[in-house]
Amino acid sequence: MRKYRLAYFRDLIFKNTNATETDKEVCDQPDPHVSSTDENTDRGNWTNKREYMLSMIGYAVGLGNVWRFPYLTYKNGGGAFLIPYTIMLAVAGIPLFFMECSFGQFCSQGPINAWKAVPILQGVGVTMVLVSTLVAIYYNVIVAYSIYYLFASFQSPLPWSDCFSWSDGNCSVMPVDLCNVTSGNGSFTVVNMTWITDLNETCPASDIISVPVQSPSEQYWDSVALHRSGGMDETGEVVWHLALCLLLGWLLIGGSLYKGIKSSGKVVYFTATFPYVVLLILLIRGVTLEGAREGIEYYIGTQSNLTKLSEAEVWKDAASQIFYSLSIAWGGVLALSSYNKFHNNCYKDSIIVCVTNCGTSVFAGFAIFSILGHMAHVYGKPVSEVAEAGFGLAFIAYPEALSKLPVSPLWSILFFFMLLTLGLDSQFASIEVITTSLQDNFPGVFKSRRGHITVITCVILFLLGLPCVTQAGIYWVTLMDHFCGSWILLVAAVLELIGLCYIYGGNRFIKDIEMMIGVKSSLFWLWWRSCWFFISPCVLIVILAWSLSTFSPPTYGSVVYPDWGVSLGWCMTAFCLVWIPIVAVWKLAKAEGSLWQRFKTACSSSEDWGPYLECHRGERYQRHNFYWRKSSVNQPDTDVCVITNLHSIKL
Repeated sequence: MRKYRLAYFRDLIFKNTNATETDKEVCDQPDPHVSSTDENTDRGNWTNKREYMLSMIGYAVGLGNVWRFPYLTYKNGGGAFLIPYTIMLAVAGIPLFFMECSFGQFCSQGPINAWKAVPILQGVGVTMVLVSTLVAIYYNVIVAYSIYYLFASFQSPLPWSDCFSWSDGNCSVMPVDLCNVTSGNGSFTVVNMTWITDLNETCPASDIISVPVQSPSEQYWDSVALHRSGGMDETGEVVWHLALCLLLGWLLIGGSLYKGIKSSGKVVYFTATFPYVVLLILLIRGVTLEGAREGIEYYIGTQSNLTKLSEAEVWKDAASQIFYSLSIAWGGVLALSSYNKFHNNCYKDSIIVCVTNCGTSVFAGFAIFSILGHMAHVYGKPVSEVAEAGFGLAFIAYPEALSKLPVSPLWSILFFFMLLTLGLDSQFASIEVITTSLQDNFPGVFKSRRGHITVITCVILFLLGLPCVTQAGIYWVTLMDHFCGSWILLVAAVLELIGLCYIYGGNRFIKDIEMMIGVKSSLFWLWWRSCWFFISPCVLIVILAWSLSTFSPPTYGSVVYPDWGVSLGWCMTAFCLVWIPIVAVWKLAKAEGSLWQRFKTACSSSEDWGPYLECHRGERYQRHNFYWRKSSVNQPDTDVCVITNLHSIKL
């Protein structure tokens, strides 16, 4: 289509009567996600700065902020964990986030076309798109879990508040303890602790026998919500209530993204702000409960363990959480920032988004642990025994804690609606990565068809997600999360730093940024140079090496994955990464000359690399093959930007 646009504009400029009606029709075809007031009338821009910032915050702030960060904090020394967490934010999180924001905004291209800066690494962009695609498949299943629990919360009492008809004999609301009592004739008898209490007697700790039981919320999660099978080998049937919730999740995403950023930008006014309202309400309610103080102290209070800072794993966890929480190397930051206006202050935006994201994680921890503290108080157990990680925290421990509150359905509805909005925001950006990449790379096919490609993408991903809502679905979700959302991203981020700093040129990249935000002092760039050239790559390489050296096959509770399942996980990893060498070899083969000349050509920026609009290219990126013509029919000279098949031409 861009060929048609170029031909039409060229013929129109030079009054060529051979311009066909088809060319004009294609060029005049309206693009629903582009407004006449946009700076870039070819790709479109955010309607305003607020929508961009809310979309970025919604993308960065996800489910991990609610269930992963609080768990890592209490696991790694409580408040002491904030020290490595803050340091890693400064040396790895913000520098990488700033780099990706600048990269996408400068060229106004998605994660694949942006790598025209370093063509030999264009496979990194392909890897980002594939990772976002695989993550979108299973991440929306988690959104479906939230939708199911949201609907289930419209019951009183909550269905997981007690052992109802769906439970088995192993279900118990309270822990079951027995006492080994010695009778008068010397025989041993096991009696219930209730009987001991009724006699005002005590049972020595050495004689207490704990009977393993499951809480109602745990059995509800396994037996009712998931219909969980015994392992990955037992696929079972499709769990239709989850399949319908998955369909609803994709309908919400497809409807919100039908017109691209023009429609999703309106939705995020609610989805990006509502979680903060809920967290504030839950925090206020939580701190008023008995036992909340113990929960908060366990999370980040007086029980902080500074000696944990001497353990390397604590620093690795801090760096990993920062990296994954900010969604670096997923392609979403590049895609969203590519719709910014050229002179937007991406530096300021990066600082705000990163600080907001990390602040949200800390804030969410207070809301979570204040209520878990109350739950521990009710059960008379330590907080460590009621707090769980991952799915256990979001769908077992916290729902159980909410069921103990007065008007529990209200709090449960708020909590799961918050999880839903958190998940949708992250999904918006993941789907935007796919649609933006398709439109940028195949404009002749997908241009002006934003709605159609969004619908088709959602339908395909829904069908691919159906195995994740079978009775073995939770094992698939865990497997994909274990292999797709881990070291693939670390490899992509390391190559991103090497490509932009050492091949493209860090100083050249800094000059590109200054074209957008204005010239800065050398002192300003000192920190960013230090991080981009040395500190951040070292941190990521250490995390990558640590992750690979400490690799352990995925498990779900006590369920061990079969060998074929682990092999399948490695195949997904290889499928995402293999495009990096494939594209590199293809670029070398496509170039001409000796091997060294081919390598230099593949490492040199493409001719059309640079700002998307000609009026932003300046002398550094001025093209020589553009059309220039001044009107001579008594009209004043004009200086406007026109889009072409490359980027634009100046008239």
